[in-house]
Amino acid sequence: MSDAELAAIRSERRGAALWLWINREARRNAINSAVLAGIAQAIAATAADPTIRAVVLTGSGEKAFCAGADLSAGTETFQAGPEDPTTEFGRLARLVRGIGIPLIARVNGACVAGGMGLMALCDLVIAAEHARFGLPEVKVGVFPMQVLVFLRATMHARHINELCLTGELISAARAAEMGLVNQVVPAAELDASVDALVAKLNAASPTALRRGKQVIFAMQMMAFEEALSFAEAQIGLASRSGDAAEGLSAFNEKRPPRWARTPDED
Repeated sequence: MSDAELAAIRSERRGAALWLWINREARRNAINSAVLAGIAQAIAATAADPTIRAVVLTGSGEKAFCAGADLSAGTETFQAGPEDPTTEFGRLARLVRGIGIPLIARVNGACVAGGMGLMALCDLVIAAEHARFGLPEVKVGVFPMQVLVFLRATMHARHINELCLTGELISAARAAEMGLVNQVVPAAELDASVDALVAKLNAASPTALRRGKQVIFAMQMMAFEEALSFAEAQIGLASRSGDAAEGLSAFNEKRPPRWARTPDED
């Protein structure tokens, strides 16, 4: 990583998980180019390490997961330029979509605007009770365009409308009711809850997780008949993997499975 990326993102290996902190507590962990580049580089590197079974994304301190784009530097990180039709956030999103390991958002405080986008890129979300969520872009004359791409697959349209059109913040409990969050826990239990979730993922078949993430993303854009046909083909492929054979043997022998370090691709 560059010096700027190293300063913006702090990483630490904890057991089977790679933890990433947005390291801009004084700016409420706001997003800039270095933050997006640092997250992208760290996540891309996980493809070369099959012992990493999850990535945990969080913010430094206790007040903010991510307060959105750093508006002191403008909104360039969420804009496309005349030479490149993609955005920095969009490129990160495309990368994350192709990573075959689960991403966990550890929401330790305010999660607003672009922070909601980072959270929405994650597969699972655990939030502290004091966390607040929202899309206040309408209050500064813009709209959460890119975040909508991911929220529409997670939330009911009425809930999306409420957040986008009012710009009001909601509690962690309300976020859970809306389907944004998997668990809400006291702040003192946040790390233990994340560790427990990582342990569950570590016990699962890496091949099944990799293939399953691909299937989830693919089905989001399919009509019923297309999705069903796709699922029928995928179950046949999945059942012929090395992990499937090991899982069946372990079940019949009443022992924990011994997953291969490198997920099958068959």
